[in-house]
Amino acid sequence: MRLEKWITIIFLLSIVAFLVPAIASDHSVAATHDTEHVSTHGAGHASAETGHGNVHASAESHGHRDEGHGGGHGDHINLGEVLPLWSCIPFACMLFSIALFPLLAPKFWHHHFGKVSAFWAACIGIPFVIAYKSVAVHEILHIILADYVPFIVLLWALFTISGGIVLKGTLRGTPIVNTIIILIGTVLASWMGTTGAAMLLIRPFLKANDYRKNKTFMVVFFIFLVANIGGSLTPLGDPPLFLGFLHGVSFFWTMKIMPHMLVTAGILLTIYFILDTYHYKKEGLTSAPVEEGKKEPLKLVGLHNFIFLGGVVGSVLISGIVDWGEVNTLGIHRAVQDWARDGFLILMGTLSLLTTSKMIYEDNEFSWFPIIEVAYLFIGIFVTMVPCLLILKAGLKGELGFLIAAVKEPVHYFWVTGTLSGFLDNAPTYLTFFNTALGAFYPGMPEAQAVPLLMTETSIYLKAISAGAVFFGAFSYIGNAPNFMVRSIAEEGGTSMPSFFGYILKYSLVFLLPTFVVVTLIFF
Repeated sequence: MRLEKWITIIFLLSIVAFLVPAIASDHSVAATHDTEHVSTHGAGHASAETGHGNVHASAESHGHRDEGHGGGHGDHINLGEVLPLWSCIPFACMLFSIALFPLLAPKFWHHHFGKVSAFWAACIGIPFVIAYKSVAVHEILHIILADYVPFIVLLWALFTISGGIVLKGTLRGTPIVNTIIILIGTVLASWMGTTGAAMLLIRPFLKANDYRKNKTFMVVFFIFLVANIGGSLTPLGDPPLFLGFLHGVSFFWTMKIMPHMLVTAGILLTIYFILDTYHYKKEGLTSAPVEEGKKEPLKLVGLHNFIFLGGVVGSVLISGIVDWGEVNTLGIHRAVQDWARDGFLILMGTLSLLTTSKMIYEDNEFSWFPIIEVAYLFIGIFVTMVPCLLILKAGLKGELGFLIAAVKEPVHYFWVTGTLSGFLDNAPTYLTFFNTALGAFYPGMPEAQAVPLLMTETSIYLKAISAGAVFFGAFSYIGNAPNFMVRSIAEEGGTSMPSFFGYILKYSLVFLLPTFVVVTLIFF
């Protein structure tokens, strides 16, 4: 009962703390708009249009145009300009829950992580809706329908299809073999997505090293390279780059950050090989032990699933090229091709399940827990993240205006975009600084004309934004969705993984941070 009482107290306090100032702010903004409307109707209308456009950026964060966004509810208010910085506290609490509960109360977390996620989502969602009514409902619905649904559908499809492919045969994980597997995954990630490459290779990688004692660092470097940095060369690799593609960045432009990726991957692969060799010898191994029984040649089973993987990649690519108009769903405008893509992804995953033998899933030790964990945790992350993203998108008029104003040089774009991408959704973070760069260098110029100039005249800034958004996704478990899934699969297979803070302190700060400093010194 004590725990239930504390939960109730925290929940009520969050409502009161958010609601009272929010209502006061709402009335103040409404009064201001009323005054402007009476005095200068034309200027008031222009102001409303400007506010609408800023809130509208949320819809465009994934290439969707939402005509009713913000202003479509009769409240010409840009929430990002009025929300206080402390409205991000539930998001911080969500992150601390992910970080601390598995460490301090592992049994409670294992059975109730979904409830914890729902609790923090309610702490921000309920007072947010009470204070800002239809505008808040619209923001929450938007991030669920336009961001979370396609996010989880894509992950589910890739997770399901890759789970139907198993590598059979005798494969022993030596330092050379492991480095080659990670290298292959790093190359594949740009062409089948970081999620697809990670889900395809993590199980064979773990199986090949099931005889090793220290496997934690192996999985961490797998996350660094396959689940993140490897996806930096095409829009198919990582969501931020796909977002840039939707906004006019040419498909092969991202190849321009190949030098950045090669330096980063080269440094990390070298460090990995040295670490693996050290632990390999420390464990007293001079060669990989041979499995009992006859040595079997390597072969892939479930090859027909590559057809479905191809369907996933093709549908994602086509959805960014065609324009079939828009459809209104619960007041949220989404492109028809985006709904069609989501439906096709579900079809691909379903066909994979129906056509793949149960024996393959058993051999792969497949379970639904990793995708369920990601689905439950990320709905809480997405909802609690709404105020943070709105404040960022308000630019200089938001509570984080000082941060936006400080971003001027390429090195600033790389580190600020990267740092925020490590703990927020890297797609809207990319868009925020993409638009910041466009506004700084080509103010008032239409996007169709400005983006080609950003790709040529000031390309170093776009390189900094792109590299920062993708590379820093490896910095924490929540930086990119495959991170969580890989960790969950590894733990299911018996590999001990570091805690949220342990991952950052023992690995990200030690190996990633110095690597990014080198990248900065060379390129930015």
